Order: sequence, then C-alpha cells, then structure tokens
Amino acid sequence: MTGRASIVIVGGGASGVLLAAHLLKSPNPDLRVTLIEKSENFGRGRAYSTALPDHVLNVSAMGMSGYADDPEHFWRWVQASKIITDGNPAVYLPRAVYGRYLHELLQDNLQRERETGRLRLVRETCLGVSPTPSGVDVRLANGTSIACHAAVLAVGHDEEPSPEHPLAVRIDSPADTPLDDQASVLILGTGLSMVDAWLTLEHRGHRGKIVAVSRRGLLPSPHRKGNPIRLDVADVPLGTQLSYFVGWLRDLIRATQKAGGDWRDVLDALRPFNQQVWQSWPASAKRRFVEHTKAWWDIHRHRMAPPIYARLEKAVEAGRVRLVAARVDGMQERSGKLAVRLKHRRSQTLKTLVVDRVYDCTGITKDLSTGSIAVVRDLIDRGFARPDPLKLGLDVTESCAVIGETGSVSDKLFAVGPLTRGAFFEIEAIPDIRAQCARLAKVLAGG
Repeated sequence: MTGRASIVIVGGGASGVLLAAHLLKSPNPDLRVTLIEKSENFGRGRAYSTALPDHVLNVSAMGMSGYADDPEHFWRWVQASKIITDGNPAVYLPRAVYGRYLHELLQDNLQRERETGRLRLVRETCLGVSPTPSGVDVRLANGTSIACHAAVLAVGHDEEPSPEHPLAVRIDSPADTPLDDQASVLILGTGLSMVDAWLTLEHRGHRGKIVAVSRRGLLPSPHRKGNPIRLDVADVPLGTQLSYFVGWLRDLIRATQKAGGDWRDVLDALRPFNQQVWQSWPASAKRRFVEHTKAWWDIHRHRMAPPIYARLEKAVEAGRVRLVAARVDGMQERSGKLAVRLKHRRSQTLKTLVVDRVYDCTGITKDLSTGSIAVVRDLIDRGFARPDPLKLGLDVTESCAVIGETGSVSDKLFAVGPLTRGAFFEIEAIPDIRAQCARLAKVLAGG
C-alpha cells in the first residue's frame, strides 16, 4: 500500500505515542504525524500519570520496550537513566517511571523531527472525525479542524463510571472528594483497578474497612519466576468451541504441574497465540468466554507484582479488606450514605451494605455508544463506526480498520489499543500494543 502523507492520531497516551514512534521510523520525507491529546500529559495518559510509587507496572522492565523490534529499549533507558543500579531486569518499576519513558520517547522524536516537521503535537480535545472524499477532517473543541489522509483513534479507556452505577465514582476523579480516614468504602471490582484504588486509599492514610465485590470475589494472582513450556501454533487448538479449548488448557496445566512446573508456565507459553485463539473462535465461543470464563482468565493472566500481592494478602488476612462474591442489585442514597444491595453468589440472598463511598473499578465500559469519549460517540452516532458484537470496544478488522454501521470497512479510519478489544482481546499490555502499532505503522506509512 502506498503510504499516506498525513496521519492524525487522536489520543496522546501510550497507544498514541507508540504508534507515532513506529510511524516515524519510516524514511518517507513527506510523512506528517499529528498527535492530539486533551491533557498536558503527552505520553503518559491515564495509566502512567500516577505519581504514587506503589502503582507499579504489571510487566517487568525487560518486557516494556516501546519498540516491537527492539525489546530491550526500555531496559537500556532505565539503566542509562540510573533509575536502578542492581542490574535486575525482573524489577517491577513504578508506572510513573514508564510515563517518563514514554514522554522522553516522544520528546526525542520531536527533537529529531524538528527540522523536517514530520511530528506535531496539538493540545486540544477532539470532538469529531469525518471521512471526506480526499481523506479525513478532524474537528477540535477550539473550533478549528485538521485535514489529513488517515486518522487513528488511540483514546484508551473510558474515564467515566459505568452508567449502571451512577452513584459510584472513579478513584482520583473530581468526584472523589476527601474522605474521613475511617470512612467505610465499597469497591466495585476485585481486579487490578481495585488494587490501584486500594493502594491510593492506603497512601492517603485511609484506615476504614474496605469491601471489594465482584461476581467471584477473586484477586489477581502474583507473578512468579518460572520456565514457560515450549508451544508451537500447531499445538494450540484453534477454531474450537470454548469447552474443548478449556479442557485442553486444563489438561496441559495438570500435566505441567505433575512434571514439577507451574500453571504460569503454560499461560506464559500460550501468550504469543492468545490473539490467534480469540480470533479463531466462533462468536458463540467468544460470548461464553466473556460471560463465564473471563473472570478466571483475568486473575491468572493479568497478575500483580509479588510485593503488592503480599501487602494486599496481609490486608485481607487482617480484615482491613474484605472480598465478597456478589453482584450489585441496586444502590441509593440514604441519609448522606449509600445503601448498596448485594446479591451473593452462592446463596442468592440479598443483603444491604451501607457505606460512605462507592468506587467503580469495574473497568470496561459496557457500550461505547453511551460512554464519555466524545469522538467515539460521534462516530457511532453518525454511522461511521459501531461497537463490536460483544460491545467490548469498537468493531475493527484484524488490520485495525474501523467498521461502520452497515458493515463497510473504512480505508481512512483506524483504531489501536484498548478500543480494539473486540478484535484482539489481549490488547491491554504494552507488549501487545507495541506489536499492533508496528503492524499498523507499516500499513499507513507504506513501509
């Protein structure tokens, strides 16, 4: 494909910066990349803007390079920056450090392209993206617009609480007003977002009781050094029904454990094939996975740094954090507090819990068409995009092209990162995002 001369990336967080960095590896002198970000934090985004040292990466330093073809780039930067001195690449660094890395990666590219003008940063909110006969028109909140040949959505996660729980707030959002240190707190979700919220509350000096609720009430497992088994794509059952795949995986884990290994050795060996597995499944298997298997998958696949897990485990044992397997059946204000009805998983009984604050850490927005990201909502409203069948994100092809309401595939609109969960599923971690960005950059820049 002939490279497009001008490309606008909407979203200047990790996905947007990594795509820009891969695009600028192209030698095309006519290439122009414009990166639009509504906040001051180019390169950091929501995930890496945190200043809390306890908010650490869930992947060790050796796995966090921004470049798909240079896997040790981040580790060399860490050493050159003298962030650590013991030479241990298995360390789980603060996310703020990675935010600094992404920021410097962007600044290095900006400096290198200063004379060519191939990279431009725009601090503004994008309100809409419209395909035109010659390309794309990108409309900004300040009343201006940018014309380009192709636009890529890299806006990341929705930042608003779920519409299902309008009385809940996101941690560190404007609605997260100061709390008494003994206030009672309910956290919706028991995954990694809950862990972040708990760490933030601990950092603030909160000492009140915390209840964390999810359908199964399970915590993510800790990382552990292991020895991944050898797997080839021919070993992996692709295109099967979910029950067959789960049976195969369980048998493989049992055999590995019997041989003295660990279940992590199997899941880590499977990781290079996760997207192929997801994309090979029929729609029925994908739906059943999301409804019944995803919770188990998440706690094993998306793990915690060992020191954080040890701290949280102690808090649970001491009773400061209580895990509950239940779903929220309703929530209402009551005398300045929140009364939350919980339907417990095993008994199906309804119990009411009265708390001072409810934090929404459930993660994925159920439907982007009702979310808070204006540019995505606008595209869906006008039929240029649609949610994927499971409403995990936008409907896109395996080459990241946006699919419209009628099923037409755009040759001008693309998406990367968490927005593309429906097509890629495993697209949250940097190793997966950088590989996706590298592939799309080759398509867009013609490299």
